[in-house]
Amino acid sequence: MSITAPAGFRAAGVTAGLKSSGKPDLALVVNDGPDQVGAAVFTSNRVVGAPVIWSRQAVTDNVVHAVVLNSGGANVATGPDGFAHAHATAEKAAALLGASAADVVVCSTGLIGVPLAADKLLAGLDRAVDGLSVAGGPAAATAIMTTDTVPKEVLVEAGGWSLGGMAKGAGMLAPSLATMLVVLTTDAVVDAATADAALRAATATTFDRIDSDGCMSTSDTVVLMSSGASGHTPEPAEFAEAVQSACAQLARALIADAEGASHDIAVQVVGASDEAAAVAVGRAVTRSNLFKAAMFGNDPNWGRIIAQVGTVPEEVAPFDPAELDVRINGLLICRAGGAHEDPAQLDLAASREVHVVIDLHAGDATATIWTNDLTHDYVHENSAYST
Repeated sequence: MSITAPAGFRAAGVTAGLKSSGKPDLALVVNDGPDQVGAAVFTSNRVVGAPVIWSRQAVTDNVVHAVVLNSGGANVATGPDGFAHAHATAEKAAALLGASAADVVVCSTGLIGVPLAADKLLAGLDRAVDGLSVAGGPAAATAIMTTDTVPKEVLVEAGGWSLGGMAKGAGMLAPSLATMLVVLTTDAVVDAATADAALRAATATTFDRIDSDGCMSTSDTVVLMSSGASGHTPEPAEFAEAVQSACAQLARALIADAEGASHDIAVQVVGASDEAAAVAVGRAVTRSNLFKAAMFGNDPNWGRIIAQVGTVPEEVAPFDPAELDVRINGLLICRAGGAHEDPAQLDLAASREVHVVIDLHAGDATATIWTNDLTHDYVHENSAYST
């Protein structure tokens, strides 16, 4: 169950010395073809790292031969030297692989504003190339972890072809994308337009709909590579469904590993005038620290939910406050804008998952945003992250 399960891919994860802990911190994923189709989406943050600047240009021709990923340093706000280091990384990987640097995507994650130890990274690439293997997927998934507690991998198998994936992310999870590095691989035969369309459709309803803490990263990158090694050409809809499934599973894994979280919370908005309205309402609730703190305390305080619903402008999400319904784990605790069933019937401590349904009674559209609770552990970890 990894990025090397599809035919035509090798990977490695090694220790380059970028992390003071001595844990693995450099991953390499290589597409051996025969095709090297690539597509990618990136953070919409206006402040981005040198790897994002480099990689945005690298994927414009829809060819990706390899992806180099490091943890232990984001290479963000590092000036001209930072871009030179990203460029040198792509050049070194390309030289070792017999590829073009313009076809190498570079991804970095870690502290912002700290110069990357480029000499260690470049030296580590030699070991990564030497360690490339069809069994190297799990090692690569481990090497990209930062505050993650577990590696995150997925495999979707179809008729004669498959799609694998790995992801990292545990904090700063917020659209768009959400804080993450993701690599998806497939041995299906797909053209660039099909790959790009499938990736953008999938990320829009998966990674763009998880919101751990409302904080957008500077380094988010999701890359899809196709080797075509299976010889099978799926229908575009079939391929899109597989990409959607893989992204959805990885997105849920990111929320499940969110820093210090004790609850995974689905906020489903139904009865909205359109999908955009449903998303806006869902985001308003999942961004509320009061709501998230209540969930941590196993307190089904529905008043905090409807208060957040009311912050969405009417032109964005029309609804009548006197018609709002709210269910938590199936219990209708708010009906027609007022108290209904006794919240004391709910035991939120009994399960890690919490399902909130908000019915606007304003249409037929729906959307779900996943978040997590706000815990003491989250505050502690992020108060001491750089020290």
